[in-house]
Amino acid sequence: MMSIQSLIRAAMCLVVLALGAPLTAQAQHGHELATDTCVLHVGPYKMYFNGYQPDAFHDQQFCQEIPGLGNTVLVFDFVEHELRSMPVEVRIIQDTGSETNLESVTVVHYPAKVYPTGSIDVRHNFDKPGKFVGLVSIGDKQEHLSRLRFSIGETGAVSHLQHYLMILVPLAVVIGVAVFYGLRDRRKPSVATVSS
Repeated sequence: MMSIQSLIRAAMCLVVLALGAPLTAQAQHGHELATDTCVLHVGPYKMYFNGYQPDAFHDQQFCQEIPGLGNTVLVFDFVEHELRSMPVEVRIIQDTGSETNLESVTVVHYPAKVYPTGSIDVRHNFDKPGKFVGLVSIGDKQEHLSRLRFSIGETGAVSHLQHYLMILVPLAVVIGVAVFYGLRDRRKPSVATVSS
């Protein structure tokens, strides 16, 4: 049977591995994460999305959590070459949960036009933190539409804390159970055999 010290060592190894592991990427709302790059799916097409804040973070790129306020560049890079000949519209709105009156929640709007370079740089000075949605549509009649949710100026401390809690709480329970059973087994008196 495994000793209490072995169980504690094994649990501590799991803690170190879990804390060192990168945050997992999850598919959500038509995009997926690949390192710090979002891949936005707009119908049959794909775009890479990166957020930059050159004044505060120089050339560091972000995906869904852009940490600071101020001068921000949101870059949409086309994957398929044919997108360079199609009209693309980009609209950044406040994430209020409703899109019934787009004009009232629009922060930045780039009307539909052809981008032969295959890249769209959306520049805006965000002066308030919040949650936003990037609406990207492709085609003359906006045949394809996708939404990309992201935040500006909201630190990722809360989401990272939730990530670590999801790991640490179960591990703490495992360690607690191991310690409990290890100490319980130590307290049991050994049964001596009596010979007559």
